[in-house]
Amino acid sequence: MTSLPKTIRENLHFLCAEIDGQLLQLEAFFKEPTTARARRIMDRAGYAHNLKTRIHAACVRQLANTKKDNRRHLTLRSLEFIATDLQRLANLARQSLRHVECIDTFETLVPGRYPSIVRCVRSGVGKIEEAFFGNDSKQAIEIGELQKKIEADYRKLFKTYTKEMSNSKQRSADIANSLLVASEFQRMGDSLKAISEALISANIGQAVNLERYFALQSLMSDLEGTGGALKIETIAETRSGSSISAIKDKKTEEVAAVFKDGEKNKVKDEREGVKSWHAIYPGLAPKILSYEKRNQSAALLIEHLPGMTFEHIVLNEPEELCDRALACLARTLKDVWKQTRTNEPAELGSMQQLAKRLSKVRRVHPEFRDTSIQFSGVKLPSFDKLMDEAADREAAVSAPFSVYIHGDFNVDNIIYDPGENRVHFIDLHRSRYMDYVQDVSVFMVSNYRLQILDSVTRHRIMQASLAFYKATKAFARKQGDETFEFRLALGLARSFATSTRFIFDKQLSRRMWLRARYLIEQAVACPPGEEARLRLPMKEIFVD
Repeated sequence: MTSLPKTIRENLHFLCAEIDGQLLQLEAFFKEPTTARARRIMDRAGYAHNLKTRIHAACVRQLANTKKDNRRHLTLRSLEFIATDLQRLANLARQSLRHVECIDTFETLVPGRYPSIVRCVRSGVGKIEEAFFGNDSKQAIEIGELQKKIEADYRKLFKTYTKEMSNSKQRSADIANSLLVASEFQRMGDSLKAISEALISANIGQAVNLERYFALQSLMSDLEGTGGALKIETIAETRSGSSISAIKDKKTEEVAAVFKDGEKNKVKDEREGVKSWHAIYPGLAPKILSYEKRNQSAALLIEHLPGMTFEHIVLNEPEELCDRALACLARTLKDVWKQTRTNEPAELGSMQQLAKRLSKVRRVHPEFRDTSIQFSGVKLPSFDKLMDEAADREAAVSAPFSVYIHGDFNVDNIIYDPGENRVHFIDLHRSRYMDYVQDVSVFMVSNYRLQILDSVTRHRIMQASLAFYKATKAFARKQGDETFEFRLALGLARSFATSTRFIFDKQLSRRMWLRARYLIEQAVACPPGEEARLRLPMKEIFVD
């Protein structure tokens, strides 16, 4: 932190001192309420705002010359968050006084309980500079832990006020305003927790919340026992809120493991999915090195798998390597499907899946709302009506067998190791026995939706999808799966339509939406009982 400009260091010092001074006045006010003390706090609103603005402006100037993946970038962003929440403490203090002004009988507030809460907030503010400039995560954690104490004090006050409210209806307005005062102090605790998380993020060079930090600290201790200093680098942030980081050796830069955290239920499903793959088909899934859960979050330390994602290969590597990867993937899938096959029929349910996600699609793309369509004077059925018809048809056509599928078979969840000529699967929280067409359709559309405009690369993406389709169709034919293409039409329609919620590009999303409608129309137009005869023009569907 020593490399930060002097002006930033000074302004943070002045801002902490200003907030402490205002809190000191607030503490005195609750001990002896006077208009003069309240006015001194209210009149200093501009001081904290100006200091915060100076810090933000200085950080913006520094960020302009800093790479986004640089640790200094995260430090400056964390400092902006800290300054914002420090000013928020001042705003909350003033807001609490506005509620106090509305209380006729001051004793209703039970003012004697507030000075200790204010001192708690002041103690947190007093630790900020040392925690930030001294890279002291222990101090940062102590700031965050104060939120729990403030929350406990708030709960006691809430209980006192609500009990009094049921006993005394005459002072209901005073009690209501007292509850609002307590609520402002509860928010102060939230601000201290946010400051704590920003401090820890700056100290370790990784954006974290407290739960993630504790999980990361616990899991990394397992690795540090093997020798060598470690560091962490963000790999990805998933749409579901999970974070994925690489844990590297500081000297060699070799990846020792992968850290993944998120909502407890999803991380638990991921763990169970990995376990099931190890039991069903060893070698495809990574090993889980450690597992940690805390409150509503959980984290995994996962074996680092050598190789590249299929997405990286199809976009960046030579065509020969892409062909090898695709052949290995097709060969592995066929083997998995043969070994896990059961004679239990499987329902794809793609139209049901589409119906559940349709509202999310239309929030992103309101132009896809169900409206009447006319073409050359002919009124066409709406998308929703087609979907309902297709759902009825799909329910009558099951896959003749079940296999164990990945469940989220996107191109970034498949890793190919060219040295060993083998594939691995990651992100396995949706794995289960089902119709294999689910994975086939997701893989093909995840290729199509890659937002690459270069015509050569785009052509290769489309060729990869078509080659994968041919390989899986050959498997279906050998297994006697006669309705493979009918089910695939609906699976592709679902994937095309639901994937538009992740794409803002209006042209690409419209092309995907129209392909979804076309595929549903083809399935619905196929006479009942003749589903095995349906053939799709895949080349036209997957070429822009």
